[in-house]
Amino acid sequence: MYDATVIGEPQAVGKDARGRVWEKLMAARVVYLGEAELVPDRDDRVLELEIVRKLAARCADAGRSLSLSLEAFPCDLQEQLNQFMDGRIDGNNLKLYTSHWAPERWQEYEPLLNYCRDNGIKLIACGTPLEVVRTVQAEGINGLSKESRKLYAPPAGSGFISGFTSISGRSLIDKTSSSKVSPFGPTSYLSAQARVVDDYTMSKIIMKEITTGDPSGMLVVVTGASHVMYGSRGIGVPARISKKMQKKKQVVILLDPERQGIRKEGEIPVADILWYSAAKPCSRNCFDRAEIARVMNAAGRRREALPQDIQKGIDLGVVSPEILQNFFDLEKYPVVDELIHRFQGFRERLLADPKFLNRLAIEEGISITTAVIAQYEKRKGRFFEEIDYVLTDTIRGSVVDFFTVWLPAPTISLLSIGDNGSGESLELVRGLLGSLPDNAFQKGIVGQNWDINQRVASVLMGGLKLAGVGYVSSIGAEVSSDVLNAARRVLRPSATMETERARVPIWKSAAVYSGFLGTSANLRYQVIAGLVEHRLGEYLVSYYNQPLLANVLSFVARIINSYFGTQQWIDLARSTGIQTSEEDPPSPDIPSSPEIPLLECGTAELTSADDANSKSTDQIQ
Repeated sequence: MYDATVIGEPQAVGKDARGRVWEKLMAARVVYLGEAELVPDRDDRVLELEIVRKLAARCADAGRSLSLSLEAFPCDLQEQLNQFMDGRIDGNNLKLYTSHWAPERWQEYEPLLNYCRDNGIKLIACGTPLEVVRTVQAEGINGLSKESRKLYAPPAGSGFISGFTSISGRSLIDKTSSSKVSPFGPTSYLSAQARVVDDYTMSKIIMKEITTGDPSGMLVVVTGASHVMYGSRGIGVPARISKKMQKKKQVVILLDPERQGIRKEGEIPVADILWYSAAKPCSRNCFDRAEIARVMNAAGRRREALPQDIQKGIDLGVVSPEILQNFFDLEKYPVVDELIHRFQGFRERLLADPKFLNRLAIEEGISITTAVIAQYEKRKGRFFEEIDYVLTDTIRGSVVDFFTVWLPAPTISLLSIGDNGSGESLELVRGLLGSLPDNAFQKGIVGQNWDINQRVASVLMGGLKLAGVGYVSSIGAEVSSDVLNAARRVLRPSATMETERARVPIWKSAAVYSGFLGTSANLRYQVIAGLVEHRLGEYLVSYYNQPLLANVLSFVARIINSYFGTQQWIDLARSTGIQTSEEDPPSPDIPSSPEIPLLECGTAELTSADDANSKSTDQIQ
């Protein structure tokens, strides 16, 4: 039994959690059991009988009635089903009306039919009459008589046909149609019309039973899986019924599905539960293996040559074919190939966002360019004379900007998915941190679903990380400034005659700066990396094929962020007394000269421009 509503691959339901599955079924008004269609599986009937038995027992305890609707029986055989239930005919007589079935099919259904008759479970025929199906398959809906069209074809404007004429509807039909049929030929179009008639007939019969039957009763519908799978266009029977009944009152179970896919965030699940018979044990995470193998073969790669975390992800079944293909695409670039093979951090970020290096380059480009301009404006003629300070400050600012992009970036951490957090205290901490997204707006990834509490916690954790970076970089900036100042004193002793600059306590400046990075900078970069670039940027690329627009959006957002951050830092630096208001303090994202209080260090008060120009470099330091 697997939960198909989770992000990623369906998650195995343990024995202790199966009680909640039955509670979910008992809370429903309609339960759909989706059978295999192309290759009917007798084990499906075994599962159907098992599920009906357990539901009948629970409904009896709850005082609810239970009905069973079967697509296998055309609705024009309802009278024969009633006679079978009343004992007026036996199974052999009823079998005569199913001559269109394969010989073994009756043997598979007979135990279920007998159980329902013996326990008073109402049987409902909900299939389309054979004559109607054959006519539509051969001539389309227009080939039906006026009377039949009124009974079995949806009226104009009902919305039934529109879903099937879309590409997504056609692909769903093709999955359950014969491989000999051209998906774009006239036969496929007639099959689509037949599917419309089938769904409309079933929906009408189910709604009739819901409205006229026991209001507290439960209806179990046994039909083909393609009729009940949730689809992106809502073309299945549950989607039709949900227009008149709450969706939570319906539960879809697929029986022994041969293939299950990986669900991405935002995608509608194919079903609520995937249920395997005891004769078909399915180990956890055994999905899309054929597609994984196809991608590996196409790239000419072997599993043993992949990084350890990718191998582990494949073993756990949490590496989708798309992730693996992205990895192989990244390997085509020599520099990127070296990064993703040598550094796990780069690998995790590039798998989640292949444009991560572009984001980093944009941020660093903005930082270095504006930093050098600011340095030149402040130092004027002393720019090349003090080139050592210029390089020190620019490098320090680039390091800080690197972490402001690195830490809030979305990641796909395959090792943390497989880590159960057991063991010593250090492993518990690692398991806790691994359970949090790196960005509050990050989309759910395969194997991990994050609730609102975990996303809020990720903001707090990101703030602590950036605060730590700010504290260390601030102290490091002051130390490097003192080292350079001492070196200048040795090289230029005459400069010691000039006055010293005022200094702010190093611990105060470090605390203010770390607080600024942990709050304002953290929140701004969470929004940019997660909401603007990861969500909106990916949406523009995926749905509108506008990568250039997504890159422009990222560039503009980071420019605005740099300017807005500068204004915030100015106000904070002045209000805390780190800097005076005689000159504007430096940008939080733009390093400045040592005599100007930096966002990274913030160790001195600003003197006036005239005073600064009148002092020598060593006196300023």
